[in-house]
Amino acid sequence: MMKSTFSVFISSATMVAAWNSLSPFATSTRYSRRAVTSIPAKLGDSVEFAKYEGLGNDFILIDDRDKIEPSLTPEQSERLCNRNFGVGGDGVIFALKAPEEGNYDFTMRIYNSDGSEPEMCGNGIRCFAQFLKDLGADAESYNVNTLAGLIIPVMNSDGTITVDMGEPILDGPSVPTTLTPNSEHNSVLEQTHVCNGKEWKISAVSMGNPHAIIFVDDLENDIDFEKDGPALESDTSAFPAKTNVEFVQVLAPDHLKMKVWERGAGPTLACGTGTCALVVAAIRAGKIPRPGKEGVRVTLPGGDLFIEWREENNHVYMTGPANLSFQGKALLK
Repeated sequence: MMKSTFSVFISSATMVAAWNSLSPFATSTRYSRRAVTSIPAKLGDSVEFAKYEGLGNDFILIDDRDKIEPSLTPEQSERLCNRNFGVGGDGVIFALKAPEEGNYDFTMRIYNSDGSEPEMCGNGIRCFAQFLKDLGADAESYNVNTLAGLIIPVMNSDGTITVDMGEPILDGPSVPTTLTPNSEHNSVLEQTHVCNGKEWKISAVSMGNPHAIIFVDDLENDIDFEKDGPALESDTSAFPAKTNVEFVQVLAPDHLKMKVWERGAGPTLACGTGTCALVVAAIRAGKIPRPGKEGVRVTLPGGDLFIEWREENNHVYMTGPANLSFQGKALLK
């Protein structure tokens, strides 16, 4: 551990209390705070952070609830995510003040480990909600402003978090993809496309960010993950904003298994928006039936998420864990 770079509170029993005492913004009231102009942190500054993970998809959380813009730049966030020279993480998430207009409690922004900014992150927003609770902004649910719109995480009594991820975007150009629509709603469903010298059947779905879903018979033998993943991610001839890539194997009518290559982060242990997108694609392609409220079990490298695509309102609901790992201070390099 690089003691010169950051310090860590080890006791999980005292981490939340310690963070509340450290943070000048901890509060138990519902959620009024004067916004201040964000002054970018500079080289040598120390930054208080908390590290959370959702099924191994790990994030550095920064308490910027008195600000309207992140206190770190994308470049600083990229360095902080470095697992050898920084804290390490798949991204940095900022808890920001809610906008003046709209029924929001907070704003969430995220920079990926390569410094790019995605519209949303499913595992990230569960970590964001748990972070808010641990800071003392305790509530049954939060109305969160994201670049993908309003997202509502609900804190369950069993410690899991259910997130209303909204409606899937099926219209091809809106995903966005240039692949020719071939199904209802002007959507792209198992459309043939050649990339990396191979022919793929791609389904395109957006959950506020783009996803290319590919069904395979065998996740271990049918793909070259380390080559096919980045090739498809960066194939701007088909996905002009690049894309997240999910390879999916159907194990049972209510159980799917996936590997994900995330846009801007590469291989990760879990992807919440991708899990939602692939369940939508699997139902639409007739791979599985639409489940009831128990949802579809999706096994990711980091564990299981449960996804329900609710017919009555067309919303997708994701349920899974989010856990505090450690917290401390990091020196910006």
